[in-house]
Amino acid sequence: MTIGVLIIAAFMIIPLVVGFFAATKSTKTSEDFFIQGRGMGAIAVFFTVAATWWSSFAFLGSNATFYTNGPVYLTALAWNLLFGFMYYWVGKRVWFLGKRFNYITASDLLGDFYNNEKLRMIVAGILLVFTIPYLQIQLTGGAYLIEVASGGVIPFWLAALMFYFIIVTYVWVGGIRAVAWTDIIYGALLFFGMMYAGYYISQHVGGPSGLFEGLLQTSPEHLTLPGPQGAMGYPMWFSLFAVTAIGAFMGPQIWLRMYSVKSGKLFNLMPFLLGFAAIAYMGSLLAGFTGVLLEPGLANPDQILPVMLMEYAPFALASLILAAGAAAAMSTANSQIHAISTIVTMDIYKRYQNPKASQESIIKVGRWSLIVFSLIAYVMALVVPGVLVTIGIAALAGTAQLLVPTIGAISWRRAHPTAAIWGLVVSITVVLLFTFVPVLKNPLGFHAGVWGLLINTVLFVGISLMLKRTDKEVVSRFDTARNEYNKLYHPELVDDEIDTKREAL
Repeated sequence: MTIGVLIIAAFMIIPLVVGFFAATKSTKTSEDFFIQGRGMGAIAVFFTVAATWWSSFAFLGSNATFYTNGPVYLTALAWNLLFGFMYYWVGKRVWFLGKRFNYITASDLLGDFYNNEKLRMIVAGILLVFTIPYLQIQLTGGAYLIEVASGGVIPFWLAALMFYFIIVTYVWVGGIRAVAWTDIIYGALLFFGMMYAGYYISQHVGGPSGLFEGLLQTSPEHLTLPGPQGAMGYPMWFSLFAVTAIGAFMGPQIWLRMYSVKSGKLFNLMPFLLGFAAIAYMGSLLAGFTGVLLEPGLANPDQILPVMLMEYAPFALASLILAAGAAAAMSTANSQIHAISTIVTMDIYKRYQNPKASQESIIKVGRWSLIVFSLIAYVMALVVPGVLVTIGIAALAGTAQLLVPTIGAISWRRAHPTAAIWGLVVSITVVLLFTFVPVLKNPLGFHAGVWGLLINTVLFVGISLMLKRTDKEVVSRFDTARNEYNKLYHPELVDDEIDTKREAL
């Protein structure tokens, strides 16, 4: 027990030390607090994106999904590649426009391109509403792991409170720089924890070969779609692939990481690096499938990995691996809390309440927003139950809808604000109805987020083709910016682009 408490203590102290050290490098400006002055380097970019992308959803939820639904979660290998490709193709363009026009939030880019205040507020509202539940599952998962790693010495409510306090403290003093630096530590710990936990636990059933032989004999349905419950076939495989990657990529925390990058060249390696990092899910597969043999019938699937570690691993090792899981939760929660405070501060306070706010006032509002929204997530973690993957997918389905108007803003001069508004309003309505109305749940086996994206795309393209932009100055300004981007990174497209514009005129 003492060893577990000491490990948890170290887990708590490290980010505080890093946070206060990061504060010494701060320039005391809002741009530095929210996006590190657009100067984030290669190592920090990779680890903070990967650690933010992986969460309690990945560490606990992946094991639970393999345990209950068979191989459907193997689509994680594919969605990591999709996420990496989007970070390169979409993210690089978002970064360029952000640097060109001084954007900090998603609403800045979309509101400016579509030249529409209603859309700006809709975007901010979607990000706030759908990010808070995802933040809740980080606090829930992290607090539970701390409780188990301490041997029950630290109860859930106190673990969640400690989790909340530590995050708020180091983000308060160090901003996104503190978040990124702690993510380097937590990203490495998370990768180790996911890989080693699965390998170690599987040794109790004869290693990977013995594990699969045992499943073939006792539960072969765990090895094929649609899984043991018959509900996770190819439509859900595709749904998880699309909704998880797109929803996470469109989260406000990833927008900040797109804007923060120092050089456009740093985007080029992300598909490879994130694709390579996906091998960590092999550890989750081994752990989840081993649980089918060692701990069948567990009431709460999210607990399968902690239960097996405490039962079959030395307490010190179990505590260390569970601390890695808590790192997964903290590395996402810190980014989400920071991102939410950015939205409240820049999209609401500065734009509508106090446009002439001083740098000191902006940072102050951002810091107090950390406390308010963390407290909301803490209360939700205590009183709102739910399986981590279920809550996570529902939240990601909402933020995923922002991809459609974002692609329009970075690549299509005909994209119309009315199309963006109607696409988002209708698709979000579809997501909510298909998620919370049992009769409409998963039509044809596809998740609500997929249906939302399909309807969103049809409305967006159709209405944009029917209507014509009248704000030619805005359209021209973005055409010029896109052309500058292509001259720098895709010169082969410049001549074709000019010919296309001439034909359009």
